[in-house]
Amino acid sequence: MSEAESNVRREPMDLAKAQVPVGRVHIISERCKQCNFCINYCPTKVLEYSPETNAKGYHFPLVAAGKETSCVHCRFCDLICPELAIFTTEMTDEDKAEFGIDGS
Repeated sequence: MSEAESNVRREPMDLAKAQVPVGRVHIISERCKQCNFCINYCPTKVLEYSPETNAKGYHFPLVAAGKETSCVHCRFCDLICPELAIFTTEMTDEDKAEFGIDGS
């Protein structure tokens, strides 16, 4: 590979149009058994333990303060939760407006 070729950075032609989705996390606290999977494996580290416990005595996850708009809607928590206690949805334009996110 020549020096000129090694300095070329490959990018998609429509990179400027690409948008990272913003997700909203939904937690069904009573289903949670504190397996830690969602918290440990979240790629954007959006979740933390609640100081409260559910009826089973487990600390369920919640969105960490200041991370309300950090979820990228990858849906990994949906897939990894053995109790189906957590899922994400993509934020609507109204949700984005509530958090002051540009909806374009």
